[in-house]
Amino acid sequence: MSFSQIERDLISEIQLDPIQAKVYLLVTCYGKMTPEEISTKLKIPLDDTRKASKDLMAFGAFIDISQTEFEAMHPRFTAVNMYRKMCERNNIEFKRNKIVDNIGVILEKPYDDARTK
Repeated sequence: MSFSQIERDLISEIQLDPIQAKVYLLVTCYGKMTPEEISTKLKIPLDDTRKASKDLMAFGAFIDISQTEFEAMHPRFTAVNMYRKMCERNNIEFKRNKIVDNIGVILEKPYDDARTK
């Protein structure tokens, strides 16, 4: 599965907006970053980066490890956490979603690789 497909799945299954999906994938696959680094790498406005990062914290995907850096939590947990929170927001019954499970499985290797350089 390609990263563009994962991005589409994050948008369709977890209802992230496109910027949130891009920010999530970047930090998950490349490690902790400041909003400025994210903004530069994705070529998006800094305010959008900050908002997306804070939203991802609220969704259970990111932690702020300092006042200036965000880090992704392990994708096996975050994909399901974000899906569960989306279900709660939309009053949808939370049940197993194989697409969401696969997001976590596929992102596990790039996540681990970025943190064991």
